Amino acid sequence: MSVLVTGGAGFIGSHLVDHLRQGTWGPLVVLDNFNTDYDPKFKRRNVARWLDDRQITVVDGNYGDGPLVRKLLAEHDVTHVVHLGGSPGVRESVADPTRYFQNNINHTLTLLEEIRRRPVQRFLYASSSTIYGRGAPAPFAEDGPLGVPLSPYGASKRGAEILCQTYHGLHGIPVVILRLFNVYGPRLRPELAMSVFTQAIVRGEKLPLFGDGSVRRDFANVRDVVAGMDAALAAENVAGETINLGNHQPVSIASVIALIEQAVGKKAVLEYHPVRGEEMPLTFADISKAKRLLGFEPRVAIAAGIAEFVDWWQESHLQR
Repeated sequence: MSVLVTGGAGFIGSHLVDHLRQGTWGPLVVLDNFNTDYDPKFKRRNVARWLDDRQITVVDGNYGDGPLVRKLLAEHDVTHVVHLGGSPGVRESVADPTRYFQNNINHTLTLLEEIRRRPVQRFLYASSSTIYGRGAPAPFAEDGPLGVPLSPYGASKRGAEILCQTYHGLHGIPVVILRLFNVYGPRLRPELAMSVFTQAIVRGEKLPLFGDGSVRRDFANVRDVVAGMDAALAAENVAGETINLGNHQPVSIASVIALIEQAVGKKAVLEYHPVRGEEMPLTFADISKAKRLLGFEPRVAIAAGIAEFVDWWQESHLQR
């Protein structure tokens, strides 16, 4: 069984590929365009470990390139697709919504069209907790009422979800939508909060805090998330389902900062800013469906996960 992973050179994608190569999966195809949403050197570093691995093929290209996707599906006899590619980030989407809708919706449509022409056994779409938006009751349940997304990013992910659901119903594509909650761990993107906080504390720089730190996030460790994704690739009777992958234990941003301070051994120099309107005040995953359908069970406690992340951050930055 051959797996195509779009966005496979990124944070979550590279962890997923590492996880799958240790299992029973066959050839793995990583499709990534190494764009400049953040410094491409981070992605290049992620894939460097695979250069001599004959099980993994790394392709520099865009999942919105229909002829390229068609070629890869056929040449590698792809049976499973994990769609992690797209434009990430809530704040950046406010500044450039057109790019987000092009990459996250239009290019996903291109990918779905190619899979319609050459069917696969499973198509995983990596969505986001941001689709729940304002007004969704917590904890967020997949089959409960949705609110209004607070950012173009959340709206674009919701739009792509609807496309996936439409192609499942209309063309029988075996789609499983996974809503990911605040994933963190080694190789985290440099612009995300935990990376920004750690850099500021390590270097003694001002740490920008939007609000008073009471905002709560459902942080899910990347090792737990990729284990859930692996399970979703193989699980029976899940086509057409939408499933949360989170931790079901929201923690305040103030608590996260305190855990980073503890791991680093230094206090943060806080710089307070007003709350941003595009940021959700709470993310909180109901994971009962993931437990029931996938046997999903978060194993990494937030304190241990943050300590591991800080160790990785310090080591990787010393090596630059």
